Amino acid sequence: MARPPRYDTSLLLDAAVRLAAEGGPAAVTMAAVAKAVGAPSGSVYHRFPSRSALMAEVWLRTVERFQEGYVAVLTASGDPGQAAVAASRHVVAWSRTHREETALLLHGPEAFGRGAWSPEQAERADAGNRRLFGRIAALAAELGARHPAQTERVALALVDLPLALVRRHVRGGGLLPAHAEQLAADSTALLLSDL
Repeated sequence: MARPPRYDTSLLLDAAVRLAAEGGPAAVTMAAVAKAVGAPSGSVYHRFPSRSALMAEVWLRTVERFQEGYVAVLTASGDPGQAAVAASRHVVAWSRTHREETALLLHGPEAFGRGAWSPEQAERADAGNRRLFGRIAALAAELGARHPAQTERVALALVDLPLALVRRHVRGGGLLPAHAEQLAADSTALLLSDL
């Protein structure tokens, strides 16, 4: 029976997340990941044939984890207003408990070499985004958005507003204040109150 690999993919991706959170995407190199886990560089190349493949996978795993929880919150309530407020709150709560991943995501996929990803990796990213923004569009319709300005208001309330709150604190190196979830929820509810 073959023994399990000592340096599995999750361990390597966890190290890449830490490196990106501390030093930005440029800090994520094959050698740096290997050093972070005490592995020979061959262990990293065995799982990721190139730095581009590594960068894609660290981005995709992180964004997919966020999107999974976010979409679950968007679909959990039968009341679209409650779902919208819960989604805004979720962005802040997830960011609070996943500080390194949040710091990574705030760089955006382009900083992780999106243009050099394989077609399969690019399609994974696109499929996740289609699912997420499709659900937001459906929620906007459920909320009564009929015009582009109303749909834009829903996107602002569910995406831009909570991200701006998170970005200001995370990029500044500080902690999210205790009232951040409530502030996001209240602001979202207010923006959507006249749809």
